[in-house]
Amino acid sequence: MLKVKHISSGYGDVTILHGLEFEVGHEIYAILGANGAGKSTLMKTIAKVIHLKTGEIYFKEENISGFTSFQAAAKGLALVPQEGHTFASLTVRENLSIGGLLSKRSQKERMDEVFDVFPDILPRINQKAGSLSGGEAQMLAVGRALMQDPALILLDEPTSGLAPKYVDSFFKKVKEIHEKKDVSVILSEQNASKALEIADKIMVLTLGKIFFIKDGKDLDINMIKEGYRI
Repeated sequence: MLKVKHISSGYGDVTILHGLEFEVGHEIYAILGANGAGKSTLMKTIAKVIHLKTGEIYFKEENISGFTSFQAAAKGLALVPQEGHTFASLTVRENLSIGGLLSKRSQKERMDEVFDVFPDILPRINQKAGSLSGGEAQMLAVGRALMQDPALILLDEPTSGLAPKYVDSFFKKVKEIHEKKDVSVILSEQNASKALEIADKIMVLTLGKIFFIKDGKDLDINMIKEGYRI
């Protein structure tokens, strides 16, 4: 699904990521690490929001290294950023409609599918996104990404700031999206224990470098925490 070859990226003259190489198949792939490890930078780099300094990115065997974020999205790569992920002044319906502009299937069909995954936001369909709770807004953000009919969805710190009652539910929804919607998922998270429950593969990122990549079934929380202590 995704192949990353020796990429470096950052902001201006500052390099945050240093020569990363990894592959993502049809799976839930978790990127873990402490604050400042480079998780969000990596997600934005994959989604082509941040330009590469070195290296190449292949998505579905196509080199997208020189693509814009819009071109990557049109190919089936959807990013749900950590912040600014909904249009607060627009309704739930309008937010979803914007997400549906890149797909050829009918918007009603896709919107019905989103409400099937996230029934809690259906009663809010004519409500402004800015009036939603944090959990409802995150559901809307992921729903809008699903409106693109993505092959791969990138979730950047999706449970950051969520009330505990939403966290367990959200991780269950991520697993449901992967299994029922046939969508690969890359998930950057600080909640390592929850990510470990659903991830097929886990990367621990430390100071912009890969500390390790292992199958989720081979890990426990103490092994993951080793990468947080550096």
